[in-house]
Amino acid sequence: MNNRIPALAGLVAVLVTVALPSGVTTATTTHTNVVIDWNRTMLSTFFAANVPPPAANRLGAIVQSSVFDAVNGIDRAYTAIHVQPAAPPDASAKAAAANAAYTTLLALFPAQKPALDGALATSLRRMQDDEGDSGSISQGLAWGKTVADQIVAWRAADGFSAPAPPYAFGTAPGQWQPTPGGSGAPKFRQLATTTPFALTSPSQFTLAGPPALDSARYAAAFNEVKALGGQASSVRTSDQTQTAKFWQLDTPVAMWDRVADSLALEHHLNVLKSARLLALVNVSIADSLIAVFYAKNVFNTWRPATAIAHADLDGNPDTSPDSTWLPVLVTPYFQEYPSAHSGVSSAAASILASTFGETSEFTVTSDGLPGMTRSFTSFADAVGQVADARVWAGFHYRFSCDDATQLGGEVAAYVEAALMRRVRNDGEGK
Repeated sequence: MNNRIPALAGLVAVLVTVALPSGVTTATTTHTNVVIDWNRTMLSTFFAANVPPPAANRLGAIVQSSVFDAVNGIDRAYTAIHVQPAAPPDASAKAAAANAAYTTLLALFPAQKPALDGALATSLRRMQDDEGDSGSISQGLAWGKTVADQIVAWRAADGFSAPAPPYAFGTAPGQWQPTPGGSGAPKFRQLATTTPFALTSPSQFTLAGPPALDSARYAAAFNEVKALGGQASSVRTSDQTQTAKFWQLDTPVAMWDRVADSLALEHHLNVLKSARLLALVNVSIADSLIAVFYAKNVFNTWRPATAIAHADLDGNPDTSPDSTWLPVLVTPYFQEYPSAHSGVSSAAASILASTFGETSEFTVTSDGLPGMTRSFTSFADAVGQVADARVWAGFHYRFSCDDATQLGGEVAAYVEAALMRRVRNDGEGK
């Protein structure tokens, strides 16, 4: 199958010529939510391409914005993210969702065309079993591609792919320095100037910044990460070590999207509500990441790996250097304050708590540690564990996680108020 939407006469050919992935069942035996199916396809596409977390967090918002605007363009129940509703009213929302995701992912990952073709064939076969209206399906496919093309073009101009601005290394205590495992300037600095999806600018929500190096708050956080986050720590437990790895060895968007998927299925959300939920989660993740990296580049702070080795320079009588200290895991190669994982996790959890209730029960999985899970009875507890994990990994100070958690919640609240607002109240949507 090529990148053009098949016409009605070509639908049957698509279904018989594209092989189904191994182990996939058709809708005659299993009825699924097409939006969640394609969210899972998105995550598997990211995994296969080994997309780094900062990039994956942005790409998830691109895909889910396409899916939402495609479905909503038929139902017209909410304001659009970017593409105004213009679909034929009888178009299939399922087909629109599937082809919006397919077209977006194909544009972003053309090397994965065979796998994406197979996923689309599976979706089409299920739609034929469920709906049986080839005209509606064909209209939905065409609209989904129209939306996806516009979303991809919109985000191609957001500045993420532009060269990072010049970077000058500082020499003062507290300023970022290269950490083991990397070289050169800090990575992903272009996120600080990337156009957000919903925020008015990367600097819309500001932070006070890290505490002074000679303060008691800084010393307490320094000594906590020094004691618990080092490779040779004698006080960190094995469970804390596993928790640090659990939250590091997968992307935040994958971990939180899987939670969103499971809760959407548990609560029987329809196609439109599932698309809106995933768009809210992913846009909040992306915009909180942009806000976090804006702050990272404003404050440009050193990581514990640097700070602990040079504590004799910070002017604090309650800190002491250890030139042999190394973090449990390889430190992400960008500035320390604030914590990106804490920020994006807080944003995702805030949306999910708003949708399903703060005290919902859910389980988080990590592709980096197959078979290991973490179960929670509140979203606040999960975000708190993310903060713990960043300290136990030796990456972050506690204040960086606390401030990022606040930032992520503020971003999520703004996204939920600004985007996808209800404009029609005459039904539940498709």
